[in-house]
Amino acid sequence: MNTLVFKRTHSGDPNTRGVFGVHDCMGQVRRRNFDAVIGVGGKRPWPDYKNIALRINWIGINPTKKEARKRRWRGPYVTFERFVLYDETGPELKKLAPKLFKYMFEDKHVRAVMSRALPGDMQEEITRILRRAKKHQGTRRLLSKIVLSEHKCGRL
Repeated sequence: MNTLVFKRTHSGDPNTRGVFGVHDCMGQVRRRNFDAVIGVGGKRPWPDYKNIALRINWIGINPTKKEARKRRWRGPYVTFERFVLYDETGPELKKLAPKLFKYMFEDKHVRAVMSRALPGDMQEEITRILRRAKKHQGTRRLLSKIVLSEHKCGRL
């Protein structure tokens, strides 16, 4: 399963309904071809969101994409068949996936990475993380019912 793993600076995108892109966060990255997403809090999130740092914040599996209605937004809305939102209550990435943590926060300092570009041992860690979401009830949302919110990330 090709998985996008990326660092977040704040909560709210995806929203509690599982819509990734509601604030246009990670705009062009949402266009990538992925089967799952793992959002991890960065080392230095925005001040009001410091509790998401270095934790797995959300997991989404089996995406559905729909172009955003706002013309200047950089990427599509994405919903997931399986979606789990942890925010600040998520497990620490370093404990659950120490090799992935080292790669993203100590060795390479990458903002986003696709799992197919990673060695097998890190892909195994990602698979273990994705199993957490597979246990949850399906959460696919109708993209036609997305409630637009104020733009929070990127350029407008």
